[in-house]
Amino acid sequence: MKLRNLLFSVVLAFVAVNAHAQYVTNFYLTDLDNETLKETAQKNISTLLTEFNMAQADGRALNLGGIQISERAQADLNKLWAESPFRCGDTEMIERCLLMHDKSYQVRNIQIFMKGAEDEEEYHEAVIGFNAQGAISDFHLAIDNNLYLKVLKRGTDVTDLRYRQMILDYVEQFRTAYNTKDIAFLEQIFSDDALIITGKVVKSVPSEMNNFMPQDKVVYNKQSKKQYITNLSRVFRNNKHIRVIFDEIKVMKHPAKANYYGVTLKQGYSSDNYSDVGYLFLLWDFNNPDMPQIHVRTWQPDKIGDQPLPEEEIFTCDDFDIV
Repeated sequence: MKLRNLLFSVVLAFVAVNAHAQYVTNFYLTDLDNETLKETAQKNISTLLTEFNMAQADGRALNLGGIQISERAQADLNKLWAESPFRCGDTEMIERCLLMHDKSYQVRNIQIFMKGAEDEEEYHEAVIGFNAQGAISDFHLAIDNNLYLKVLKRGTDVTDLRYRQMILDYVEQFRTAYNTKDIAFLEQIFSDDALIITGKVVKSVPSEMNNFMPQDKVVYNKQSKKQYITNLSRVFRNNKHIRVIFDEIKVMKHPAKANYYGVTLKQGYSSDNYSDVGYLFLLWDFNNPDMPQIHVRTWQPDKIGDQPLPEEEIFTCDDFDIV
């Protein structure tokens, strides 16, 4: 009897080990010479990715105990998790380590699968940042890696390259803030006098001027920062899920004003009962590199009727005077 119980216990332990093993993700870094830092970061990232898999499988909240991770990164992860739990798609990952503008480190191409509407899984890529001690300092959703590299390759000098890297980092955090409904981050990133312009397609009234044929046109609405944040807060409260993705990103250095950049993105937006696709333009001010701000945000529909919005009508830096 004792032997049978012992064998039963061994079998249960073996099953438990195998069950845990299927959720383990081992992460390895390249391009990092500091072996102590490398080992610490690898351990923290591996443990974090494994926790994603275990927590999603168990249907529970994240347990980040035992992981060296900043309070900010914990808060961002918990917000993202509350909106949509996710898992890592790989049992083993090997990725490059990037040195960032603020001397921190970043790892890209983290493949995750998030639960979307009706529990269907959606593929996303994420970014993990860590500091000089190997502790995780940042986690946010990424833009497509090919777009990321394309923007960086167009840097004209070291300063321009640094600002482009910062812009892409903030654009990714900007996107994540909508997905996690982080109204505090969005309120901080817009300047107090920010100009918010939103376009919508309307049909003109049939008249003699248009040969009594209704035509589609874009009508623009201007808001202050306060109005925009108030309206956005209401949208966040009324929707369980919000998804924002960016594509076709263009970064343009302002031709006349130093430290100003225009960013144009093709944005896909979806919530519980609404979705659209359009062009988002952001005018960034990097005069204070530690706290860059957005002075202008515009959104335009990508089509007027069934016709694409003409490229010359998409907002750029040239459409706004900087005082």
